[in-house]
Amino acid sequence: MGGVALGAPAQAAIARPFDPDLWPPMDGRDAYVAWMKDNRGEDPNFLGQRWDRYLQLVSHNDIWDRADKRAFLMTPREEFVTADNLSRAYEWHYLNIGFGVTITGPHTVARMTNTLSVKPSDKVLEIGTGSGYQSAYLSYLTDKLWSIEIIPALAKRTRGVYDSLIGRGYKEYAAIQTKNADGYYGWPEAAPFDKIIVTCGIDHIPPPLLQQLKPDGIMVIPVGPPGAQHVVKAVKAVTADGFAVSRSDIYNGAIIPFVPFTGGHQS
Repeated sequence: MGGVALGAPAQAAIARPFDPDLWPPMDGRDAYVAWMKDNRGEDPNFLGQRWDRYLQLVSHNDIWDRADKRAFLMTPREEFVTADNLSRAYEWHYLNIGFGVTITGPHTVARMTNTLSVKPSDKVLEIGTGSGYQSAYLSYLTDKLWSIEIIPALAKRTRGVYDSLIGRGYKEYAAIQTKNADGYYGWPEAAPFDKIIVTCGIDHIPPPLLQQLKPDGIMVIPVGPPGAQHVVKAVKAVTADGFAVSRSDIYNGAIIPFVPFTGGHQS
């Protein structure tokens, strides 16, 4: 899951850096677009598309917390898609980004992220950096982020996207620590994590990720056979014998296909 900012129009440096007290107007399209253009230097065309998609997210109950709404509205999705798909950045659908993977549609990203209930103090691990859009989105919810990508060239490309955006003033993306590795085994050196989000499909929840999740921590992960996953919210509880995991389907049984989770565990 992921993309690259090859097609995004060049923008001037951001006039107003992000901080936790920075909130765009959220009560009307015109006010939002004007504020974001003046304060963040972003393209009004994409801002309008972002706002229109935001209204769809709200109407479909894919986003509900105020902080998550701000996170969607602050994240320039157009920076994380390919040049060929730039005009489609805010469409409902997954979009190809090369390397046999995709950038997940905004509705799925929003629902998975809001299900995590990320707090500003939370440490969050993402498995599958992909385009970088998911961690960019998360950076408006917490500044403690770790993300793993297994495809070396994609990991390098996306790190370059982050670094370019940081140079333009998106300093919040400096909080995203990335590495090229097999995400099945997590990031033990940075563990434990309050929240873990997995952006690729697998037929089971990886035990190393459960071990690296704090008690009462939440993981959101697509589980099931290839192309037929259910997006599961897994909550870890400590028991006398170790820990137990409660599961719920965030789409109430609907199948949500994801690119496959690859790595050494398959052998």
